[in-house]
Amino acid sequence: MFVCHGNICRSPMAEFVMKSLVEKSSLSAEVYIESSATSREEIGNGIYPPAEHILSMHGIPCTGHRARQFTVDDYNNFDLVVVMEDYNKRNLTRLIGCDCKGKVWKLLDFTASEPAPGIGADISDPWYHGNFDKTYNEIVAGCKALMKYLGY
Repeated sequence: MFVCHGNICRSPMAEFVMKSLVEKSSLSAEVYIESSATSREEIGNGIYPPAEHILSMHGIPCTGHRARQFTVDDYNNFDLVVVMEDYNKRNLTRLIGCDCKGKVWKLLDFTASEPAPGIGADISDPWYHGNFDKTYNEIVAGCKALMKYLGY
């Protein structure tokens, strides 16, 4: 499960990039991927148009996405909960109480030579800086590293 603040930019970008990588590796039957938000403000909204545009420029479809909030059931049902930044992790902790099972990682934690929760940089937020190319490249690097971490 990929998580960001509103589930309209970074987490759906990560969801669809990861789905694309998984599909290209013929692993769709083995890996289940979703995304969600820590906030409620964008619930029901589609992916933000500039995020959708950058994905389409790279041939990655993202149809049917609707923002939703992360739940305690998500924490219990997913093996990994991958946030985009420290701020998301703090907000997620407010929703779930604690990461008692050690499932919460930042996406760029996986890019470290020895991956571990909390050591990676934040994925930059294009909502504020408008550079969707930069965010896309960070997400691709993180997703490729996550694939490697998972043994694929």
